Amino acid sequence: MTTLSIPTTSALSSSQLVPSSHPAVHKILHRLSRPSLLSLVLDWLDERNQENTAPYLISEDAEPDDEDDLYPPASSLASLREIYTDLQARKGSKRDVVDRVIEGDWRDGISLYQLAMADMQYLYDHPGSQKWTALKIAQLSNDEEKPLSAVPRFHPATFLRNLQREILPDVKAHYNLDRHATLPLLILRVFVLESPYNTSLALQSAKQKAILDSSKTFYVAFPDSSPHIFVSLATTPQPGGPRGPSATTSDNRSLRKLILDGIPKAFSKPRERYTLQGTSLAARNLDALVEKRGGGRTNAAGGGWGVYAEEKNGKDNPLNTQLPTPEASILEDDTMEKTADKTVGLKRKREEDEGIVRRRKLVAKGRFGNTAKADDGKGIERFDIRVDDLFPEETAAEDEDLDGNARDRGKKAKGRRSTISTELDKADDDDVRADGWRPDVRLTFHGQHVFAGIRELVEAGIVDGEKMPGWMTGEEGVSLGVVRDGRMRGFKGTGM
Repeated sequence: MTTLSIPTTSALSSSQLVPSSHPAVHKILHRLSRPSLLSLVLDWLDERNQENTAPYLISEDAEPDDEDDLYPPASSLASLREIYTDLQARKGSKRDVVDRVIEGDWRDGISLYQLAMADMQYLYDHPGSQKWTALKIAQLSNDEEKPLSAVPRFHPATFLRNLQREILPDVKAHYNLDRHATLPLLILRVFVLESPYNTSLALQSAKQKAILDSSKTFYVAFPDSSPHIFVSLATTPQPGGPRGPSATTSDNRSLRKLILDGIPKAFSKPRERYTLQGTSLAARNLDALVEKRGGGRTNAAGGGWGVYAEEKNGKDNPLNTQLPTPEASILEDDTMEKTADKTVGLKRKREEDEGIVRRRKLVAKGRFGNTAKADDGKGIERFDIRVDDLFPEETAAEDEDLDGNARDRGKKAKGRRSTISTELDKADDDDVRADGWRPDVRLTFHGQHVFAGIRELVEAGIVDGEKMPGWMTGEEGVSLGVVRDGRMRGFKGTGM
């Protein structure tokens, strides 16, 4: 009898199987390392996961269907666990493990839950594989945004049920929630499928060769006790031909945006509605996002202000009126500086003077506190700033006399602009204002840990740590912003 698929509004079941011969299944499993893959398979064989990860088994009395089977099926979970445990103990190739999984123990298919576990394992093994943006949950009152009176309560089952109600009936999604091993947050993996059906036929359709395309999967992280969420940014579209990105990729982004729009609605309750605001902070490092937008005390104390958020049993507390005894190294620094000043015949200290080097480090510690260290694992990879301060009037008048094109300074340069430039241009600004001319100066800091690099520049004397603006220490907690009149401005749009 032919299996029928009936349109439904429910989500995709975790037990739905994807053919093990599907190329995407092989790709997802093969990108894991051999130790991670074997650890994942042992998790599949756990008794608690058998509802969605059951392998292909036969009874002890049954005869094998194929005597020449390269991977004869096991008779019990215990014997299968023993096989994979032995594989962990000895060396071998990853391909042999993948082939055994696909052609042997899970030959009937891999469930959506198993694929979700594989994706999450890859995310944990490669924390920088996704770029995240932080969004703030704001409360709506008469269609106007207002500060939150309390952090919305996040109940996973209720949230997913409400989110599914916001999805169109011709779109299906699979949700998988996982608790991060080291960070205080939950990660929701969302897989989107453009189909009105939630049966295996929707996943096995020959017309949907790209059902497991990476652009159909994205992640949403929910930090504990925080009014923010972290959303993985859309992947860069692959060229679909000479005309640019394929239509499929554009459709996937539309489906993704549809679900993102449903997130604040899933939080909402009667007479209590929410929306999402941008925070101008994006990074590949979840640790950095948790520090700056998590539920801890450091999210409001960036840079050198972080000392106010530290808890060290009363030690190093800036509110303590009793000043601690200076450390020996600091006393030595002061002594060396005074000695260098009294050196006969030395009008100016040498740059390599050890006292100057130590003083620079003290200045850097005062400006950055205990943040922006190269080994803290909380690096921001890119920092884009537009300096929109007023140009000095006298200098501007001289430039107008010397340059006849000064009247065109307020015009935007035409041509193709980057995404960052587009975001910076979204701010409500005028290049030519009544109070004078504001030049368009843009700075981009790029590296593995931007603020740690700036701190090293201060310690090296390249950047004046005493005169540099506060936003260069990372205390504003943004990766994209506009500096106007010396103060940082963020953006309210979601930027999604």
